[in-house]
This record gives sequence, structure tokens and C-alpha cells, in this order.
Amino acid sequence: MTDQGAAAAPDQASGPVPGPDGKLRCPWGLSAPEYLPYHDEEWGRPVRGDTAIFERLCLEGFQSGLSWLTILRKRENFRAAFAGFDAAAVAAFGEADVARLMADPGIVRNRAKINAVIVNARAALGLPGGLTALVWKYAGEPAAAPRTLADIPATTPASKALSTELKRHGFTFTGPVTAYATMQACGIVNDHLAGCFARAA
Repeated sequence: MTDQGAAAAPDQASGPVPGPDGKLRCPWGLSAPEYLPYHDEEWGRPVRGDTAIFERLCLEGFQSGLSWLTILRKRENFRAAFAGFDAAAVAAFGEADVARLMADPGIVRNRAKINAVIVNARAALGLPGGLTALVWKYAGEPAAAPRTLADIPATTPASKALSTELKRHGFTFTGPVTAYATMQACGIVNDHLAGCFARAA
């Protein structure tokens, strides 16, 4: 997980730790109540479908410079504000929608990031094979499981290549770190630590 701003950030050198049910988990998954279901049920599990991947790409862009916990807590508000991250609907947003979003206290009110979601929705609609196909072609052979949080990179050659291709298609706020976080969130890479129960779940 590339989020460096988590509340009560665990020791980067630590390996899996037991949760309340005794199962070993990545330590960040126990650092706040909201992280537990996200870690156990979603992060690192394969996600397909353009809307689902577009949502994660947008949320990772909003996370830039913030804690992922902040984004998780506002996730339902983001979904409501951005038409469920339906790219066709978001692509049609205009200045009135930007003004509405900038006045919405339930989301992160950053004009550049809001505009990026709209720009990216239009770019996603223009992808010849769709967003799922573009993102998933960067899935490589499964790598060795990281043993500690310190073993998890912020970027990889694949995330840099994905970022470059997204930008070539007109996407913005999709740098290599955001691209890698999206790959993690969509299960394109599995960065659950060795010993974490969710790695093999």
C-alpha cells in the first residue's frame, strides 16, 4: 500500500500481525477500523470492469498528498458526487457540476483533482479497448510476496509504463505512484505480505 499518510502508521519493518480474530494481516489493515474490511475484502483482489477501475483510479488520484483513510471515509460521498463513477455521466459534467463539487463538503474539494476526474472520464471513453484492457495488460508474472511493508515499492517499471500510456491517452493526475496504487487496489499486483491471510484468500 503506497499510502504514507495513514493514521497511526505502523512500523515499516514489521511483518504481518494478528488481528482481533487471530488471523495474520498486513499491519496497515489494523491501523484504523475502516481499513479492516478494505484490507480483508477488497485491496489486492482482482477488479475488472471499466466503472470499477475508473473509480479506483480517481480515488487514488484524490488520495495524492492525503491519507487513504480520508478517502475511504468519504468514498460513498465521492460515489454520489460523481454519478457512481460512470465515465459517460462524468464526461458530460460542465462548469455547474464543478461548482457543485467544489461546494460539496463530503468530498475533497480540490479543483485540479475534480477537473482531472472529468478529463479522465472523457479520456476513458476514448480508449479503443476500454480501461480494463489497458490497465490489465500491465499485469505481470506474480512476484515474490513482500515480507514487510518496507519491501513494497511506491512505483515499478510497469506502473511507470502504465502512467505513460494513460497520459498519452489524455489522462491526468495518473503519475507512476498513483498508477501503482491503482494496480494494488485492483489486484493487478498482490502486495499483501507473506503470511497475511488475505494473500491467498
